[in-house]
Amino acid sequence: MTVEHQGSCHCGRIRLTLRETPTDAGDCNCSMCRRRGALWHHCHPELVSVEGEGTGYVQGDCLLTTWHCPVCGCTTHWTSLDPSYERMAVNLRLFEPELWRDLPRRLIDGASF
Repeated sequence: MTVEHQGSCHCGRIRLTLRETPTDAGDCNCSMCRRRGALWHHCHPELVSVEGEGTGYVQGDCLLTTWHCPVCGCTTHWTSLDPSYERMAVNLRLFEPELWRDLPRRLIDGASF
């Protein structure tokens, strides 16, 4: 049986489908994530579908593109600029709270990189 969780930005322009159930939520303290308040679920890109056109932002280290909705501004996900890196992350806060509310938080110490 295939599991699918649906999420979206506030205005609904960008819609996410996650085809696995998270077991924890990544809480990053880097300068960007702490300002956004995102909770990240890291997974293989094949487990996520993104519908709608977002705007990408590449931070100083040029490793990731962080995507957000150009209308409502919600941060939706990030993708790697390295095509061989088979990992991405979705912002769990765009999904119903029942999916992420009780998940254990895993600290990602992005501030130390």
